[in-house]
Amino acid sequence: MRQKIIIAIDSFKGCLTSGEANQAAAEGVLARMPDAEVVLVPVSDGGEGWMEAFNAALGGETIVLTVFDPLMRPIVARYLVKGDTAVIETAQASGLTLLSAEERNPMRTTSYGTGQMVANAVRRGCRNIIVGLGGSATSDCGIGMIRAIIDSFAKHGTWDDVRELDSVSFTIATDVTNPLCGEQGAAHVFAPQKGATPDMIVSLDARARRFADISARHFGYDRQYTPGAGAAGGLGYAFMQYMRAECRQGVDLLLDSIHFDEILDGASCVITGEGSSDRQTLMGKLPYGILQRAKARSVPVCLIAGRIADRQILVDAGFTKAECINPADLPPEEAIRPEVAKANIKKTMEIL
Repeated sequence: MRQKIIIAIDSFKGCLTSGEANQAAAEGVLARMPDAEVVLVPVSDGGEGWMEAFNAALGGETIVLTVFDPLMRPIVARYLVKGDTAVIETAQASGLTLLSAEERNPMRTTSYGTGQMVANAVRRGCRNIIVGLGGSATSDCGIGMIRAIIDSFAKHGTWDDVRELDSVSFTIATDVTNPLCGEQGAAHVFAPQKGATPDMIVSLDARARRFADISARHFGYDRQYTPGAGAAGGLGYAFMQYMRAECRQGVDLLLDSIHFDEILDGASCVITGEGSSDRQTLMGKLPYGILQRAKARSVPVCLIAGRIADRQILVDAGFTKAECINPADLPPEEAIRPEVAKANIKKTMEIL
């Protein structure tokens, strides 16, 4: 019987897109099983590759526009439109990868460009907007995004003037469940990787708390403690507080949208993966979401990654195999070269 192999690997951040990783894995499978039916499913949990994953599965029109990056420099960004639905990837306008290491400073970076993308989608008539919140360079609680929307729509320069969003439904996608403030909030947990010093973290957290308190008094409700409020430096909070967005786990939202359960019909196995896998993979990250869907249909799942830790824990959770693609003696700077990563994914799949 011809075997059906589903390949759904997350991006290897800073190295390969989901599509590139999938293609390398497919080449490895077909080298050993040339008669196999290989189904490639680009995936993302809300960060890098979010728009690509939806486009590959559902199609649509790619909208190209000029927006401001996290340091208010003009750049070209893209989002997807399908019918009256827009799919926006925050990283396109406000992403960490848009900055050099020296430029990372969440006291200065802004989510203004994301607001420009939202405003553009609304002007085009989109009434259902899905936003992936991963990979941001900001910790501004979405204040920049709100300002961009006010600048686009408000006649008198206040949020209360914005009426264009009244008929728009927002859904945000993230694997983050952190609140906005406190030791588990956006500043303390995520700002260090965005360039924040210890003093900056204290300032950012205090700024977030002040903003949330003012917003709560204005609206009469408070979303700062809602799971996901701390996503993307507080963008999650801004969407939920100001746009009343629904927060969904990115992997579940994507897999539901692309009808992944139907794709699993008749599958012999699923290959998934990510840049680095350990016990935190089991805390809602994309490969674990795929594992849960496949287990429900008794389809075995193999996990590959550029780094593997806690292998036995991963196997005990249900992965049939958990394999590192890189030889133990390969230097990290060599491992992240795209051509090396592709070759090692292919070789790993030939062995598996």
